[in-house]
Amino acid sequence: MALLPYALARPFLFGLDPEVAHDLTIHGLAVVQGTPLEWAYCNARVDDPIILAGLKFPNRVGLAAGLDKNARCIDGLGAMGFGFIEVGTVTPLAQSGNPKPRMFRLPAAQALINRLGFNNDGLDAFIRNVQGASSRQQKSSVMLLGLNIGKNAATPIERATDDYLIGLAGVYPHADYVTVNISSPNTKNLRALQNDEALDGLLGALAQRREALAQQHQKRVPVFVKIAPDLDEAQVNIIAATLQRHGMDGVVATNTTLSRDAIKGLKHSEEAGGLSGAPLLEISNRVIAQLRRALGKGFPIVGVGGIMSAADALSKIKAGADLVQIYTGLIYHGPDLVKNAALAIKNYRMSPLNMDS
Repeated sequence: MALLPYALARPFLFGLDPEVAHDLTIHGLAVVQGTPLEWAYCNARVDDPIILAGLKFPNRVGLAAGLDKNARCIDGLGAMGFGFIEVGTVTPLAQSGNPKPRMFRLPAAQALINRLGFNNDGLDAFIRNVQGASSRQQKSSVMLLGLNIGKNAATPIERATDDYLIGLAGVYPHADYVTVNISSPNTKNLRALQNDEALDGLLGALAQRREALAQQHQKRVPVFVKIAPDLDEAQVNIIAATLQRHGMDGVVATNTTLSRDAIKGLKHSEEAGGLSGAPLLEISNRVIAQLRRALGKGFPIVGVGGIMSAADALSKIKAGADLVQIYTGLIYHGPDLVKNAALAIKNYRMSPLNMDS
């Protein structure tokens, strides 16, 4: 159980510029992880295992990509009780991202807007950090690790596949699963990769490379694809069919939204970038439900977007997700949200009315 209630730390963090607070938090976690100071925020991991895509997840609540872009805090974040951690997005080459300021809080809506733009230290540094995590060196560790890959901003969209193939080959030996991020709104034209022909070409190339990598490393690493919430049902159906056609192992739904309907009139509401937090909940749940209808019962769906409470996490399971991920909710509500969400899902799943679901 965490010794330091997050409610005491939040006013200090929210008094800082959002990106400064983010960087300070990541630095602090990197410094104290693996030390006795970790007890200030750690939580016991809820035991609620599920097997998906050939992997045993110790519980159904994970950390979404974006918080730890450079994989510096895998152990520290894992101590919060997550069943799985996803780090990145990493690009082949280091890049600084978009100009600052590029992150904005909207407390009245429990939301964030960011236009960071895949700022990261590049693939080589990312892999070194993953290899250095204690949990990756311990055979007894049960927490799973997802590695999230993207393309460099300077790479023309016509050559985006090249970047994803480099990323896949680089992270493959070190990942429990790989997520292909084609849905950030903060890299120019990136979401065009979700279109029918572009997605077909990208996933076909990734599937072919994955088969070669599986032979080379003598293991098959699941590949998930992260999609946007700003899709209509016809687009969702096309994406679902393409995922299945190319043997993808799961889908992460969803990334941030470009919609501003729920935050009109609030300070920073007109800032460019992806909106996350409470306003995203119903938008992402709609996409999850559409995906489940299109994909059928067995295809893994990771639900992410707008989880600010245990009830929100449960709403994603009810919409059709198998697993959930948290990011903005962690910023607003702290590590207790991880435990509370995992317990709510476990209790729901263990209810006699849901035992066969």
